[in-house]
Amino acid sequence: MTDDKDVLRDVWFGRIPTCFTLYQDEITEREAEPYYLLLPRVSYLTLVTDKVKKHFQKVMRQEDISEIWFEYEGTPLKWHYPIGLLFDLLASSSALPWNITVHFKSFPEKDLLHCPSKDAIEAHFMSCMKEADALKHKSQVINEMQKKDHKQLWMGLQNDRFDQFWAINRKLMEYPAEENGFRYIPFRIYQVIAVWVGIQRFQASEEESEDEKFLGYPNWWQVFWKSSQTVDTTTTERPFIQKLFRPVAADGQLHTLGDLLKEVCPSAIDPEDGEKKNQVMIHGIEPMLETPLQWLSEHLSYPDNFLHISIIPQPTD
Repeated sequence: MTDDKDVLRDVWFGRIPTCFTLYQDEITEREAEPYYLLLPRVSYLTLVTDKVKKHFQKVMRQEDISEIWFEYEGTPLKWHYPIGLLFDLLASSSALPWNITVHFKSFPEKDLLHCPSKDAIEAHFMSCMKEADALKHKSQVINEMQKKDHKQLWMGLQNDRFDQFWAINRKLMEYPAEENGFRYIPFRIYQVIAVWVGIQRFQASEEESEDEKFLGYPNWWQVFWKSSQTVDTTTTERPFIQKLFRPVAADGQLHTLGDLLKEVCPSAIDPEDGEKKNQVMIHGIEPMLETPLQWLSEHLSYPDNFLHISIIPQPTD
């Protein structure tokens, strides 16, 4: 990979000022003061909020405490989504600090996965990394690593150790010089849209059907979810689009972010009336559409090795 270590550091150390407030209907023995924290964009909520949990449990009776969960303006926050992705999708146009509500009861079973321990976070994280390497290297790199290497990746993320993590993760970002890039780019595109659209199916082409099998889908699928409520009543979220996409075209030209969006989500960058209606965000910034996708994958992927791309409405201000 190209050596832009400053970019990697800037991505890793990105922080979101956040104010945690206990839900007003939670029963407390005394007033619960808000708790402020700088959340790391690249981590997961349930991995970095032990202090938040302890802070609010101090003012609650033990019998009133069950599994903690978080919500922003009516939308339960999915712990298995990176924090930066959640913020970009739901709150990027809001004033800081990000105001998150803390709950200890009425767990939203239909909207959230349970997170019984940090082992669940580790299992999810490593599963994503293995899927990403299957796309990039047919799983060859991750399978050649020793168990201690996998543990070093996880501990680097858990303990916010940039050097510890990247000493191993660098291997996952390499590729043979003659190939000019990964086999496929691991990406997921998330979009805020106006209506709930259900599930759509896309037929795979013959030359890619075998690759699709290892993605876990019999054909192209777009998988959608929605929250019980959204930031406002006129929008819902379409969780992600995932498709096989090569970083290099058949003629040897590097594919760009714009090429990817034109292929899998053309309405995001080419509205019918010509007026820009969306922002394309990764880690809180709008990369130029001309940016090579391979470079983005090497430098702006989250620790799970996926490019998490948010398409959100253009602010009206």
